[in-house]
Amino acid sequence: MKYKQLTMMQRYQIEALKKEGLSQRAIALNICVHYSTVSRELKRNSLDNNEYNAVNATVSARLRYQYKTKNRRLTKKHTSFIKMCIKDGFSPEQISGRMSLTELRPISHETIYRYIYHNKRSGGNLYRYLRHKNKKYTKRTASYRSRGQIKNRISIDFRPKIVEEKSRVGDWEVDTIIGKNHHQAIVTLVDRNSKFTLMKKVEAKQARVVTDAIIHLLKPIQAHALTITSDNGKEFSYHEEIAKRLDTEFYFANPYQSWQRGLNEHTNGLIREYFPKKMEFKNISDEQIVEVQNKLNRRPRKVLGYQTPAEVFFDTITKSYVAV
Repeated sequence: MKYKQLTMMQRYQIEALKKEGLSQRAIALNICVHYSTVSRELKRNSLDNNEYNAVNATVSARLRYQYKTKNRRLTKKHTSFIKMCIKDGFSPEQISGRMSLTELRPISHETIYRYIYHNKRSGGNLYRYLRHKNKKYTKRTASYRSRGQIKNRISIDFRPKIVEEKSRVGDWEVDTIIGKNHHQAIVTLVDRNSKFTLMKKVEAKQARVVTDAIIHLLKPIQAHALTITSDNGKEFSYHEEIAKRLDTEFYFANPYQSWQRGLNEHTNGLIREYFPKKMEFKNISDEQIVEVQNKLNRRPRKVLGYQTPAEVFFDTITKSYVAV
C-alpha cells in the first residue's frame, strides 16, 4: 500500500479525539487510517508534556521531512567526493556519472550544482572550479585564408568512413595551441574513440618542430596510429613525412569546418583552462604538460559511460596485444 502523510485536517481530528480520551485504535478508526499511523504520529510529534497540537505537529513533520530528504541526497561522503573531483577538473555531470561507478549512491548533477552554489553563498570557492567561461567563438578571418596551400594534402573527404564512426582506437586529431605573442606552442593529439590525449610543448609553431613532436608522441604506439586528421595550418606541411615514418594516413579537414575536428577543438578548450591565451608558454615545464595530460586522461567522460580515456584506451590496446 502506498504511504500517504497525514493531512492537516486529520491532525486536527487527532488533537480533538485525543482530548476526548479516545484510544489510539479508536482515533485511527475515526480518521480511516491504520492505528500504527496514529501511534507513530503521537510519538513523533507530541510536545514535551505529552500533549498533541495539530499545528505544531504539521510544522515538526515538515521540517523533519526536509531534513531527511536533504541528507538522503547528499551525505558527507558525497560532499568529500564532490570536492575531490571538482578540484581535479571534473564537471558536475562527470562527477555524477563517475559516482555511479563507485560504492556511493548516485546523485544528480543538478544536486551537485546546488551544493556548489550553496557553498558559494556560504563563502566557499568550489564554484571557481566550474568550467563555464561564457566565451564566444571567434571565427577565423581572411588573414587565415592567406596562408597558402599545403602541397599534396589529402582531403578528409577521402578518409575511410569507419573513422567517422569513432568505433576503433587509432584515429587521431591533431592541432596546436599557441602561447602569448605566438611564442612557443603545445602540440595536441586526441584519439577519436577513447578521447585519450597526448601533449608536447614545442619551441615554435613551425613545421619541422611540430612534425618531430607528432612523431615523438605517436612512435611508441605506432600500431595504434591508423589515421591523423588536422586543420590546414602550415605547421602540418610535412604531413607526408609523418605518414611515412608512422606508417599511417594523414588527412586535412575542409577549410572553415572546424566541426570536422570537433573533439580536438573541445579538448584544446579544456587545456586552455590550465594554459590561458595570455599565458607565456616559456614558463611551462614538461612536468606541467604531463600533469595536465594525465588530468584529462583520468577525467571520466559521459560519452564513455563515465569511464576515463586512459581506462578505455589502455584496455583496448591491451586486449589487442592479448589477441595477437
